[in-house]
Amino acid sequence: MSALDAHVVVERAGFRLDADVQAAAGEAVAVMGPSGAGKSTLLGVLAGLVPLDEGHVRLGERELDAAPRPRRRTTPSRRGIVLLGQEPRLFPHLSAHANIAFGLRVHGATKDVAAAEADEWLWRVGLDGMGARRPAELSGGQQQRVALARALATSPAAILLDEPLTSLDTETAGDVRALLHDQLAATRTTAVVATHDAVDAVSLASRLIVLEGGQVTQSGPVREVLASPATRFTAAVAGLNRVAGAVHAGRWERDAMVLPAGDEASAVLSGSEVAAVFRPSAVAIERAEADTWTGVLRLAPTVADGEWLARVTRLEQTPAGVRVRTADPEVAVDVSADRVAELGLAPGVPVRLRVAGSDVRFVTSC
Repeated sequence: MSALDAHVVVERAGFRLDADVQAAAGEAVAVMGPSGAGKSTLLGVLAGLVPLDEGHVRLGERELDAAPRPRRRTTPSRRGIVLLGQEPRLFPHLSAHANIAFGLRVHGATKDVAAAEADEWLWRVGLDGMGARRPAELSGGQQQRVALARALATSPAAILLDEPLTSLDTETAGDVRALLHDQLAATRTTAVVATHDAVDAVSLASRLIVLEGGQVTQSGPVREVLASPATRFTAAVAGLNRVAGAVHAGRWERDAMVLPAGDEASAVLSGSEVAAVFRPSAVAIERAEADTWTGVLRLAPTVADGEWLARVTRLEQTPAGVRVRTADPEVAVDVSADRVAELGLAPGVPVRLRVAGSDVRFVTSC
């Protein structure tokens, strides 16, 4: 096992990645961020595929990369780091068994040892009896299992997982995710997992780094980051509403939206920028008593603390019903499909929203 320590700076036209990543020996760290945030570039640097402009990459006692001076660059094959992406990238002309054995042979194992280890890993990833099949004869999930076995069989110092479950269907992804969890724990391999799925972060990692626009916007234990999101992106990943505002005299305010902040929160946060965080399922929704926004504005005097008026912007189907998106401010509300039909909700419809103070947490804005 080896600890990973990296400060990565990469300059591109119109983009700068500047991020720190640390993982203790045997620890799995998740990296999340929107498309274009720099996740794949970060993993490319760690794997030795993308050169550093500034910073360093250290794995255990070895300094793999350093820039700008003195410049050091270790080739990918000599790093002891394996990168596993969305595509398994198996050799199509080799069987599953031979694909796994190939990696072991490259790392110096004898033919007999490589064959025995490949058999063991096929069993560990649930593919015993399928070793003679070529990739074209395996499902996407089975191919990814072979790729994982090939990666871990060589006992790498660290493994990088670049959204390895994205191309799999939900059920298969769940199975492979469970396999990843078990094998990372069993082998105690240091891992960095780039993902867009909170389930991956919760299932596979102990710490979470959020990367947005090339910068780390939040990091910490997975549960703490998802419970107190510092940005709207993180809140969306966590399935929470996050609305920025300010606390004054026991009341949190954002335009016409006012929530009771409580004495304790008010004393600590008064005068500072504060975000209200609450679940979409905690928001009650009713159709406003007017059909036009001009008419709705006349209802403002009837709005109590914890209530606000808004307009529906769109409806999204969820496994449990419908997520109603509203503005301004942007708030999501989870309701059943029959309730949406009952209220006649559609884009542009004015609504009255309400959330109890006990369902709201206040966090300092970033």
